[in-house]
Amino acid sequence: MNPLLSAEQAVLGSVLLDPNQLSHLDWLAPDHFYRPVHQALFGALRKLRSDGHPGVGADGPVPLSWVTDAVMEAGLHVRGLTAVYAHTLTQACPRPEHAPVYGRMVLEGAIHRTVAQHAIRLHQVARADALQGEVEGALRSADVLTGVLIDLARRWGTDPRPVAPTAALATAPTPPPVRTDHVAEDERFVLAVLAEQPRAMDEVVAWLRPADFADPGHGQLYRCLGALHHRGEPIDRITLLWEAQRRGLLADGTLSGEQLTAICDSVGAGSAEWLGERVMRSSLTRTAAASARAVRALAENEALVPGRLINHALHVLGPLDEVRARWETANGSPAPKAPTSAPSPDGPPPARVHAALTRSTPHPAPSPPARTGPLPAPAAARPPSRATSDGPQRPAHR
Repeated sequence: MNPLLSAEQAVLGSVLLDPNQLSHLDWLAPDHFYRPVHQALFGALRKLRSDGHPGVGADGPVPLSWVTDAVMEAGLHVRGLTAVYAHTLTQACPRPEHAPVYGRMVLEGAIHRTVAQHAIRLHQVARADALQGEVEGALRSADVLTGVLIDLARRWGTDPRPVAPTAALATAPTPPPVRTDHVAEDERFVLAVLAEQPRAMDEVVAWLRPADFADPGHGQLYRCLGALHHRGEPIDRITLLWEAQRRGLLADGTLSGEQLTAICDSVGAGSAEWLGERVMRSSLTRTAAASARAVRALAENEALVPGRLINHALHVLGPLDEVRARWETANGSPAPKAPTSAPSPDGPPPARVHAALTRSTPHPAPSPPARTGPLPAPAAARPPSRATSDGPQRPAHR
């Protein structure tokens, strides 16, 4: 038995049995349901209520017209709905008064589904941008995903804030980068330019990082270049080889002498800034795709409650925000203002959020018992340090 399907049937069954339950489900929308027939039926029930159907608020048993009119109205938007299925929904509801709890389950499923859909969209756009050498689509999709997470947090009634997921939460495997040959070629070019023109490090050192290189060996070689530049030491094939050896890169196989020599002996012509931006562009789309896969893996984990899902998703988007900020620095344009968690005027009121959560009011903590005896005397002040005959005593070394 599918728990989400059972929850959707229970919500609809409770409203068919007791139309007054709709007053406790104002925060639930038809598109929160997964099955189209359920979306159409819940929308029809809300429309009948707004039109003043006699079944709403009626004393005594619910008239049969409440069910038949709901099926007829929903049938205008979806095919295959019959009165027999409506009666099946009433039998699937254990208790009509539990409708807010069933609705909360439907909303929880909708949150997981919505986050997964936007994560898939971000991954697709990032892969497409990587093929076309663009980043604008991935940045827009990332903004949309962040905005959706913040909006869902408001609907669920939690404060959106990044929280690191636990180590037990597994992430999706990382596929190979797109067009690895072109990416590696750009990385070799920029390294050759930096090795041939050491002063060009000033153009990229502020925003290009070793992690931006798809090839780990290229990233470590750039780290060696940055270390020599930071210490003000000369940069050439010999000094780079020595720095790589000191860092153990030759011993562990991260770099080889032949690989380093091939890069240093290649033609180092071109603009380091322009080539560095190409490496950054690839890094941004690669990071966007990795973040999207991580968010999707979280959304597909049914054990995560929506609050934790949203906060974990905001956290795994952090590396993309960091790369994006450096990309904006490289292009000389200010980074866009991140969306805030201020309450939206279009958001649900607190009463609906409370109904969605169906949380019980916590009991106030008992106040500590009053002291009957005298208060304890304050601790004695620490005596001042003794002064020597030559002046104040020197403080002891810690």
